[in-house]
This record gives sequence, structure tokens and C-alpha cells, in this order.
Amino acid sequence: MINSSLKQLGQQLASKQVSSVELTQAYLQRVTQLNPTINAFITLDEEKTLAQAKAADARIAAGDFGPLTGIPLAQKDIFCAKGWRTTCSSKMLEKFIAPYDAHVISQFDAVGAVNLGKTNMDEFAMGSSNETSYFGGVKNPWDFDRVPGGSSGGSAAAVAARLCAAATGTDTGGSIRQPASLCGFTGLKPTYGLVSRYGMIAFASSLDQAGPMAKSAEDCALMLNVMAGFDERDSTSVNREKEDYTRGLAAMTGEQPLKGLRIGLPKEYFAEGLSADVAKVIETAIAEYKKLGAEIVDISLPNNNLSIPVYYVLAPAEASSNLSRYDGVRYGHRAAEYNDLQEMYMKSRAEGFGAEVKRRILIGTYVLSAGYYDAYYLKAQQIRRLIAQDFVEAFNHCDVIMGPAAPSTAFKAGEKTSDPVAMYLEDLYTIAVNLAGLPGMSVPAGFTQSGNGKPLPVGLQIIGNYFDEARMLDVGHAYQQVTDWHTQMPVALENI
Repeated sequence: MINSSLKQLGQQLASKQVSSVELTQAYLQRVTQLNPTINAFITLDEEKTLAQAKAADARIAAGDFGPLTGIPLAQKDIFCAKGWRTTCSSKMLEKFIAPYDAHVISQFDAVGAVNLGKTNMDEFAMGSSNETSYFGGVKNPWDFDRVPGGSSGGSAAAVAARLCAAATGTDTGGSIRQPASLCGFTGLKPTYGLVSRYGMIAFASSLDQAGPMAKSAEDCALMLNVMAGFDERDSTSVNREKEDYTRGLAAMTGEQPLKGLRIGLPKEYFAEGLSADVAKVIETAIAEYKKLGAEIVDISLPNNNLSIPVYYVLAPAEASSNLSRYDGVRYGHRAAEYNDLQEMYMKSRAEGFGAEVKRRILIGTYVLSAGYYDAYYLKAQQIRRLIAQDFVEAFNHCDVIMGPAAPSTAFKAGEKTSDPVAMYLEDLYTIAVNLAGLPGMSVPAGFTQSGNGKPLPVGLQIIGNYFDEARMLDVGHAYQQVTDWHTQMPVALENI
């Protein structure tokens, strides 16, 4: 049952083969068993969770249900959920109880999905390894000595270890796609503005985007059907007609379902920085796409190498502004002892924020300061436009773009914590997609072998044009009809 797809679980619930309460209890039992080792969940509330499951069973009995009714989903602890502790994995919000629901949470509540719990993450979504969390790092279910990626590392580990049917994540510079690659499942970052950011605790507002994390492209399509949609409370939410992202999946069968599809391969994605073993897996996946009928087109994204320096000017600048609200006055951590208001501010922020968050606040404040705004922030915005223009030009020659989701497989915990630049380079292939506001996804494409012989997953990144999620999901689904990488279970769990 734990390896069933969302569609299969929905059918089992609809036919009364299993109840939502029984399914939810099975997942809670698995979380109880494995979470002490993996540390994927921060907050569980069995009473609230089972109450939702009972309500879902009542809806199913009354015939009022949809594809996700009664299915237990994990929620990244960046989404406010009314009555739930919502921490962003920071001491600053350690005791914060959300007084309202984020749009994403309310959308899942509306269809009767069950909130299984809140998952661990890098503090305020700042990190690529889930090692900056105040609640401790998350372990990769494929190898407990390695990281699951970040910032959505708790959701990633929960999906990979089958602690939930699927999960939500957020992606500011690759925080859904990179952990999806490192943990061996499917993760999708939608077009900017497709999913409302209301109630999603802000890191970098022009880059943040919520998305689904699940075993397969089909599962992600079912989740995106719920998550996507206009929300007037979010000024960046795009007002466009709702889509059914599953509509083309059934046609992705037969000998050459992708005949006529043009796949662009950027030369910059296969240059210095990509490990040889990951490159080999990606090349094998591209060869499979040729068999499915796709045409391969060589393209260039000439400004891709500038995406990391641009991102680490713009994202910290926005973080510096967004995190200024945590001052110890209205909510969040407040220092126990202080002599005046300024000291309260300083002590509360010094105690409440971790090292990586402080680093980015300092960088952001610096680049926004009067003497450096033009030289850094304004210049970064200009280059951001050039990066987006590279994609516009590329899509004149291809329908989707493919390449690696991450330059390497999961690295060992602690390996890069002392070198921020090395950590930042983990997002080499994902950041430009956020800067351009495009949709992207990672699908499992195979494995490499670690030094101790354990298989480590590799993700293939698929990048689509604006609001072209349906085609992207079709392309991922077609590949998953002829491969079984997305069905593989972590072998590290066998001895627990």
C-alpha cells in the first residue's frame, strides 16, 4: 500500500478497500517507526490528523469526494496551517501557532486531503542540504550518512521513505527539484504565480513558488490540479483558467508517444561542474527519449553561468527585507533579558536566527545599501533579464529543455557546511529557472554507486515554457511508462 500511486490510493478509498483512517494510521505508524532515524517531520498532531481522516471517510460515504480525498499528505513547515505549529525550522518561530491557513493548505483541506504533519526544512528555506534546520538535519533514506538536499529536505525524505503518500515543497532556487534528484522521486516547480504564495512564509518573494513532491509525474499532476489557481490575496497570483494537468497523460503510451517533440540540450549543462557518473545517467535517459520519438536539438543558455552570482545578490536582498519583521515585538522569539528596545531587537534576532540566515541577511542588507545598490542589486536585476531572454530564445528552437537537476548525487552530511560557495553550486542547474519564472521538474533517471556500494539516485530536469506544465508532465509521464526508477524503494530502510 505504501508504494501505491495517488490514483491507486484514491481508487482503494473510493471502493472501500481501505478507509482513510486505516490508511492514515498506517502512515502514522511508519512515521513513528522511521522518523527518529530520518528526522523528516518536525510536528505531528495525531488527533487533528485522524479527525481529518474521519471527516474524509464521511465525505466518501456520502459520495462527495475527489481524487485526493482521504489521502495523507505531508506539508512543508513553511506553510501556515491553522492551529498547527509553523516554524520554518527556525528558533525564531519555534513556538508560533498559525492563526490561519495558507492558500495551499486550504486548497487541500477543501478536497478532503489529510494533513499528516509538518516536515523539516532548511531554516527559512535557506540551504541546499537541510543542515541549517534548528531541529537538526534530515537524513537521506538512500544513505543515512548523506543529505536529502534542500531546502525541502524533510518533504523529500518523507516521500522517498514512503512516510506519506506525497508532500508539498517550495522552490526558490531549486528546493523542490534538487532534493527530488538526490532522493529519487518526482518534484515539480510551477511557473511563478501559478500557485498562490499566500500564507507561505516568505524568503525571496520574486522567486518563491510552491509545488508538489510525489513518486511520479501522474501524482504531481493530481496534486497540481488542487494547488494551482488564482488567489486574490496574492498580488503575484496569475488569473487564468484552471487546467486539468492529467488530461494528456493517457496518450503517453504506444511505440513513439513523443514523436515530434523537440528536446533542447543546453551545452552549458554538460560542461565543467557536472560529475561524470551523473552525466552518464542523464545521457542514457536522453537516449530513452529518442526511442520515444523525441528529436534532440542543441541549444545554448549563454548567461547560465551568471545565475548563481545573480541569485545570491537578489535572494538575500529580498530575504533581508522579508525577515525584518522578526523583531521580537509582535510574534516570534524574544530575548529574555534586554535593557532597551534596540537591545531587544538585536538580542532577539541574534538568538533567533541561525548562521546561514544571518549570512544572507547581512549580504542582502549590504547590496541594498545606498553606496552599493546600483553596483550590485540593480546590475543583478539587469542580468536576470538576460538570463530570462536566453530561455525565450531557446524555446524558439525546442519544446522542452532537459539536463541534470543537480551536478552530483547526494553528498555526505557536513561535507560542504564550512564552504558556502560549494553549497551554493549545488543549485547550478536549477536557479536560472527561478530567475526566469519558468516551470521545471525533476524525474528519477537512474542511480550511481557510492563508495560503500549504496545506490544514489540521479534526477533528470525537464524545463518547460511559461504555463506549459501539462506538456512537461506528459513528457515525464511518458518516460515513467518505460522505466521504473520512480518505483524504487531506498535499500537503506531494509534494516530498520
